[in-house]
Amino acid sequence: MDDAQGSRVKKLKNEAELFRAALEAGVKYGEERGVVEFEPTDSTNEKALYIYRLLVHDKLIAPIPEEQVSQKSIRRRLAIWHARQLPKDDPLLT
Repeated sequence: MDDAQGSRVKKLKNEAELFRAALEAGVKYGEERGVVEFEPTDSTNEKALYIYRLLVHDKLIAPIPEEQVSQKSIRRRLAIWHARQLPKDDPLLT
């Protein structure tokens, strides 16, 4: 990827940990907003897709072109979303 976001994606460290933190933050966001109540049986993939669509709907993240939506792209987009909310000295960013 040659665009600005693509170059940021390549530099994203701790992506798995950022995704886990993003999932937790996204669940909290959705539940506090009152639009979803996740069940213990909901899979990580189901939660990630719902959170991604909610954040796009609320215009907090840019949508991925529909033909490019996959679990990998959703995980990366959520990790980037969460990373941008963290202070620059957060351990997940180093």
